[in-house]
Amino acid sequence: MPQNLFPLDNTKKFRDQKIVGHNRWHPDIPPAVKIKPGTVFRADCREWFDGAIRNDDSADDIRHAPLAGVHVLSGPFYVEGAEPGDLLVVDILEIDACNQEDSGPLSGQGWGYTGVFARSNGGGFLTERFPDAYKVIWDFRGDVATSRHIPEVSYTGIHHPGLMGTAPSAELLAKWTAREKALIATDPMRVPPLALPPLPDSAILGSLKGAEFERVAAEAARTAPPRENGGNQDIKNLTAGSRVFYPVFVPGANLSFGDLHFSQGDGEITFCGAIEMGGFMDLHVDLIKGGMAKYGVKENAVFMPGNRDPQYSEWLAFSGVSVDSGGKQHYLDSWLAYQNACNHAIDYLMKFGYTDIQAYMILGTAPVEGRLSGVVDIPNACSTIYIPRAIFDFDIRPSATGAPHQVKQGLQVPRSGN
Repeated sequence: MPQNLFPLDNTKKFRDQKIVGHNRWHPDIPPAVKIKPGTVFRADCREWFDGAIRNDDSADDIRHAPLAGVHVLSGPFYVEGAEPGDLLVVDILEIDACNQEDSGPLSGQGWGYTGVFARSNGGGFLTERFPDAYKVIWDFRGDVATSRHIPEVSYTGIHHPGLMGTAPSAELLAKWTAREKALIATDPMRVPPLALPPLPDSAILGSLKGAEFERVAAEAARTAPPRENGGNQDIKNLTAGSRVFYPVFVPGANLSFGDLHFSQGDGEITFCGAIEMGGFMDLHVDLIKGGMAKYGVKENAVFMPGNRDPQYSEWLAFSGVSVDSGGKQHYLDSWLAYQNACNHAIDYLMKFGYTDIQAYMILGTAPVEGRLSGVVDIPNACSTIYIPRAIFDFDIRPSATGAPHQVKQGLQVPRSGN
């Protein structure tokens, strides 16, 4: 087993660990660990809410989820010799849930969760249809997840980090802040907000203290969106076996990661839409000196997906175009088209006895494939969502004989209204 350079004690909160990570992006957050190129190491990762979500049948914890404190990240890892303009090569060797216990109070200890945030606390991809908070609990048996809240469905895990990236330079951080504040200014009272500005409340900044902590907390970027440094990309195919090439913006690169997922569909459409878990990753790091200029990678990571994806080969796919629910035509809006494809899939699954929220949760957590199928045929973009048929305990194909199978309902998806 590789040496664990970032161990976490599951009896303690994230900010009370021997080595404290962070939950903001800033070039002046001190490195937690220094490593050499070529190092293979293990790091523990806490699920993104640091234990705030419980294994029970209430969605009140999702409704009141402490979004100001996410994501709790392991790192930064300072890679010796890394300089701005290099490419940091990160090999994901292994990812799994917590291995210290078979069961416990933290997500990853034999179970995980999926949530839909209330509109007032972040919302989700289909907020108009699902404005309240919901939660689904998943039980892990090896690499398979099942839920007491969604009948007759199971998934083989597609473990991956939702968030991984390098630290921004001061110049890049200032660019993020300026453009996101400008977006917020176009509709400052919007719920949910258009973006999340710097927020000192609940900031965790490694070993920083005192006046320096206060300065960085006021400037640091929130970790919610993906940006040029990687970040919260939620790419489900970054499984074990993946190699990622990250641009380096600061000396040492300052690599950080977390937000591990047991399984997820393309788009993580419910926002807290993966099966969230704590666990660990084994990584190998190296450098390509001057790689950003050499390969034209000015921003955003390049990656080679791993080979640990579950082997689903038969699908049922749904399509959507860029016309909204009021009948208004939009120009090549692939985001709207994907919303429509997801709504069509939900409507279809409801014919088999699933509730709308159960169907929505399936789309967010199963390893569905989301695709931009047409982006040139004006005025309609076409987006598609492919659902693996084998995740169901019954045949979901349309048939001319008989009525659709009806799932046997049990415990319903917990809901917490505004």
